Amino acid sequence: MVPNKAANNSSTPWKPIRPSVMLTIITMIVLGGISTYTIGKFQDSQSKKVSKSEVVIPKIKTVTALGRFEPKGNLVKVSASTSTQENRLGQLLVKERSKVKAGQIIAILDSRGRLEADVVKAEEQVNITRTDLAKVKAGAKSGEILAQKATISRLIAQLEGDKAAQKETLIRLKAQLEGDKAAQLATIGSVEAELRNAEAEYQRYKMLNDNGAISRSNFDSKRLAMETAQKKRDEAKAVVTRIDVTGKKLISEAQIVLNRIVATGNKQISEAKATLDKIAEVRPVDVKAAEAQVTDAIAAVKQAREKLEQAYVRAPQDGEVLEIYTRPGEIVSTNGIVEIGQTSEMYAVAEVYQSDIGKVHPGQKVTVTSDSLPNKLYGSVDWISSKVRKQNVINTDPSENIDAKVVEVHVKLDQASSEIASNFTNLQIEADIEL
Repeated sequence: MVPNKAANNSSTPWKPIRPSVMLTIITMIVLGGISTYTIGKFQDSQSKKVSKSEVVIPKIKTVTALGRFEPKGNLVKVSASTSTQENRLGQLLVKERSKVKAGQIIAILDSRGRLEADVVKAEEQVNITRTDLAKVKAGAKSGEILAQKATISRLIAQLEGDKAAQKETLIRLKAQLEGDKAAQLATIGSVEAELRNAEAEYQRYKMLNDNGAISRSNFDSKRLAMETAQKKRDEAKAVVTRIDVTGKKLISEAQIVLNRIVATGNKQISEAKATLDKIAEVRPVDVKAAEAQVTDAIAAVKQAREKLEQAYVRAPQDGEVLEIYTRPGEIVSTNGIVEIGQTSEMYAVAEVYQSDIGKVHPGQKVTVTSDSLPNKLYGSVDWISSKVRKQNVINTDPSENIDAKVVEVHVKLDQASSEIASNFTNLQIEADIEL
């Protein structure tokens, strides 16, 4: 039997794997696993680092706020005293940018002249009362009594003379009024007679005109003559009324003058008689009364001088004149006369949002900038206001909250920065406060 070769060739006998090859395969599998594990751990650590970096919040180092420059102690508007009767400015002794000292006269009201005269008058009254006091203490002399009686007699005679003269004036005015009225009434009678003639002519010519017997121009001339006569009559009556009103007014004024002459004369006579009674006898009560008059006169001088002092407007503090509101000859403005600020020491007033104010404390360094300043300015937080208020300084961004609540932080500028800022009162600035 011949062996079947095809069958033997259909199945390949298995050959065992060599140990060296098996070791290589296992090694590659282990190294691949290690690499996969290492790469996974690296990717996981990187993802954690990325996650951590995403939630890190940078630390805020400054608080920024808008603000303005102000002199130390804010701005002072100097005005005239409200107790003065005249508030018109007479002289202005300063100009804008003038440096002033506390107590320096910066303006004079135009009431000064009148008030100076009041002081002189009050001082003269003091001299008079002191003289009277000396007379009272010295006692009356017979010559003084006779002189005072003569004064009383003179005043009585003068009163009678003035009364008689004024009564004559009244009589003359009344007679003049009656005469003027009579003359004007005669004029009215003449004018009315003329008017009646003109009216009669007018009626006669009207009939002729209606019958066509005369021309229209002749009729119009008669009508014009009548109207002219009527006008003259009306004017004459108006003159009578005016004469009557004017005359009665003059008479009334003359009567008032007469009454005043009588009242004044009687008062002078009464005062002279009282003086006679006073000098006729010296009593302690008279001395005290005279001394009281001296005291009152001295008080009046003091009061007059105080009023005069109010005519001089003085600077309330050292500083610089920043703005003039009232010029000589003008009524003192509601803003006052001038505005003064202590520009020798400038502050930056920063409006810090109320949400940030807790981060701000006195002593913190501050950097100030503005488009109008060539360089940055520097200072430190001096004090913080205790009042929350509405924001006053806003930027041009329409999206900003202009109703934000802020607290004013007052930053004292250093000397060099203060000198620069002194030229820019109320300039809008931006303040960076270091935390």
